[in-house]
Amino acid sequence: MKFTNLLTEIRDGILTLTVNRPRELNALNAATMTELDAVFGDVESDDTIGGVIVTGAGDKAFVAGADIKELARETATSGRESSVRGQGVMRRIELCGKPVVAAINGFALGGGMELALACHIRIAAEGARMGLPEVKLGVIPGYGGTQRLARLVGKGRALELILTGGMVDAAEAHRIGLVNRVSPQDALLPTAKSLIEEILANGPLATRYAILAVERGLDSSLELGLALETSLFGLLCATEDMKEGMNAFLEKRSPRFGGK
Repeated sequence: MKFTNLLTEIRDGILTLTVNRPRELNALNAATMTELDAVFGDVESDDTIGGVIVTGAGDKAFVAGADIKELARETATSGRESSVRGQGVMRRIELCGKPVVAAINGFALGGGMELALACHIRIAAEGARMGLPEVKLGVIPGYGGTQRLARLVGKGRALELILTGGMVDAAEAHRIGLVNRVSPQDALLPTAKSLIEEILANGPLATRYAILAVERGLDSSLELGLALETSLFGLLCATEDMKEGMNAFLEKRSPRFGGK
């Protein structure tokens, strides 16, 4: 598909998805959110895509937030509807079944940080800065930021960032667990690609079910999460991939997974 605000490239089973509004610092307007939803709908069903890298055009911003011109026109009704739509897009990213890595190449603020939080793994360039500044505009994060940030870094740190509206640099984001790795700017995309390639060398069904177990498990009690893990483990034990993985280990060779 061709998009107005996104660039897509598939190479070696990896989709590189670039938010391409550099003049607006890649801000997420309604049209861009619609395109993101469409892309990840395709990711779910396209067997040629094994994983996704999400980044922003240029070196100034990953995504510097929502489009303020659109946000300023929201009413109580339209604002709620926009939040519901945005949360739906972020949830689709989380549950697409393929590993999604955010390559944060500059400012990741507001909706941009929420986009990064919806990705499974985050890598930040050394000059990146992240935050949820919505309170400075008289609102709160509406695309899941209040929920995902607290789950990722803990209640205290999340509230400090949300209530002050302040930013953290890449080093501090790594220290508090907001990002997994910090990379030089020129090595950011190669680092993200290498990480996804490492993941894609594993069983694709196992990867899909691991994502499902973690994402769904975090939304439930420990008992329900453990029950889900047990069910998924049992399903995987009946797959050809499981037999191939075990045989390859015993035969001291690399596995050849077929996704079955």
